[in-house]
Amino acid sequence: HGCSCCSLQNQSFFQAAILIQKWYRFTMARLEMRRRYSLSIFQSIEYADEQDQLQLSNFFTFMLDHCTHPDSGKDKNKSNVEILFEKPDVRKIDVPDSYYGPRLSFPLTAEDANALLHAFRNEQLLHARYVLQLLSETRRVLKEMPNITHLSTSYSKEITVCGDLHGNLDDLLLIFYKNGLPSEQNRYVFNGDFVDRGKNSMEILIILFAFLLIYPNDLHLNRGNHEDYIMNLRYGFTKEVSKKYKDHWKQILCLLRDVFSWLPLATIIDSKVLILHGGISDTTDLDFLNALERNKVRDRTDHTAVKTQHNPPSGSAEPSGSNSPPDPALEEWKQILDILWSDPRSQNGCTPNKCRGGGCYFGPDVTAKLFARYNLKMLIRSHEFKPEGYEISHDGKVITIFSASNYYEEGSNRGAYIKLNPELTPRFVQYQVSKFTRRKNLRERVGTIESAALKSLREKIYAHRSELTSAFAQYDTNGTGRISVNDWAEAMESVLQLELPWRMLRPQLVQMNPDGEVDFMSCFYDLKMGQPTKEAQPALAETLCRYRKDLEIIFNIIDKDHSGLISFEEFSQTWRLFTSHLGIEVEDDSIDKLVLSIDYNKDGHIDFNEFLEAFHVVHRLEKKPGSSQCC
Repeated sequence: HGCSCCSLQNQSFFQAAILIQKWYRFTMARLEMRRRYSLSIFQSIEYADEQDQLQLSNFFTFMLDHCTHPDSGKDKNKSNVEILFEKPDVRKIDVPDSYYGPRLSFPLTAEDANALLHAFRNEQLLHARYVLQLLSETRRVLKEMPNITHLSTSYSKEITVCGDLHGNLDDLLLIFYKNGLPSEQNRYVFNGDFVDRGKNSMEILIILFAFLLIYPNDLHLNRGNHEDYIMNLRYGFTKEVSKKYKDHWKQILCLLRDVFSWLPLATIIDSKVLILHGGISDTTDLDFLNALERNKVRDRTDHTAVKTQHNPPSGSAEPSGSNSPPDPALEEWKQILDILWSDPRSQNGCTPNKCRGGGCYFGPDVTAKLFARYNLKMLIRSHEFKPEGYEISHDGKVITIFSASNYYEEGSNRGAYIKLNPELTPRFVQYQVSKFTRRKNLRERVGTIESAALKSLREKIYAHRSELTSAFAQYDTNGTGRISVNDWAEAMESVLQLELPWRMLRPQLVQMNPDGEVDFMSCFYDLKMGQPTKEAQPALAETLCRYRKDLEIIFNIIDKDHSGLISFEEFSQTWRLFTSHLGIEVEDDSIDKLVLSIDYNKDGHIDFNEFLEAFHVVHRLEKKPGSSQCC
């Protein structure tokens, strides 16, 4: 009514609204900060893992080529790689009457593709006979395709480009639901990394290959860095195939290895838009890539990846203008390594991609140079996780598209795909598969992501305990057990090399005393091994924890009958080869004592899954007084 009482009341309401608004903005900013550093943790550990994979690829190849197993008959002296990649004969595989899944006949029709989609929605498996037939037909079609596919938007209104799917079948089904199934009027380009990490890589391949056979001119597949049998050993696809197809997994992997080698390397739309999986370097030559025999490069991926760390191309490491004559075979793989593994950066130039261990970081000037040479307008690539499913860089010239939602954890990110019209104007469609996310509020979703990220980081910290302790001691000259926050952050980065915001993460990882110094050993307080054994020396336990994933791959190679058991002798010999290859110094009898202690059946064999579980880092339920709690 204009009285002083009402005026004071309105002023109080206004001040309260401002306070609520400030609190809301502060809370949202804090949640966003936690979300971002959690995603940074996931991505840094992922790239470090990929770097380890490239460095150890030659050892895995050695294991595949030289490890033999006592077997009956003609297979007795075959190497693992020969046994693993024997040619399949589908005529010998019967489909029983009890099989109620799709029954395919070739050539495939749209009805067959729909039957597959329906079966996979209901978690059915396609019979191995049809899988092998499908893969054989896919290889035949891919062989006829060029290294670089050229498309035109004049034949359809739009072309849809999808990025990494990584075994997330729900994302593919959602894309088809929102955007329609592939057809002559609805064309697609899938830009690699169909497999690994997710649990339905096989189903994704079957669906994509089926549509490729039905619409070979309208659905196109580019190769990703995970379409590689060595990568599949580490990141889950090999294990998925062996579990789903227990009797025919070797034949399926044999054929898949060949199919992957025939996948095209890139796609160009309207001579203006280049689509490839990773990126480019300052030596990328599209004419050279279009002319090489792409299927023959596959067998050098594992042998050359390590060499390129010391002698890559400029951008991956060898300077331009080198006087040494190039090795044609090595040059082919360097070119492919760059387009499969590289990432864009805002800084000019082309530098080695040290985070991943392969390919390069390429700047806007490298993009501009390639565009000028080939008269291009846009580069669409995938390969990198993006929280919103896409990212635009290099002044709009480079687009990253990532189609696997919930990649690191439920609610961690959206997926996206691109719609390209005849004007080549990109339109982005975002989505997120939601099973449990909608039941949680924002704070709960961020807390779940943060908790999972910190768990992965703590495992990494424990696996480098000895190195970290030594690094901390260099700053703790008086032996107090305490160092400054800056020294602690520098020590963490010098050992782990994850490029993380350690000062921001400090409250989650380590305790501080009242003087503001870090009790550096407190970052190990809440961690222990899953099933510690008295025989495991600290250094040995740490080593086994650090290389657990690598050892799992090696054990799976040794375990020819897929029983989950390996002999004591096999393990000891392999362990000595592995430690010798990595230059790890472990006392010879320490591993023997440890293995004997875990020979639960006392029959000379160990269950290596149980063995590896013993060296899985877990958090203690009881916490020391004053230990930090996860937000």
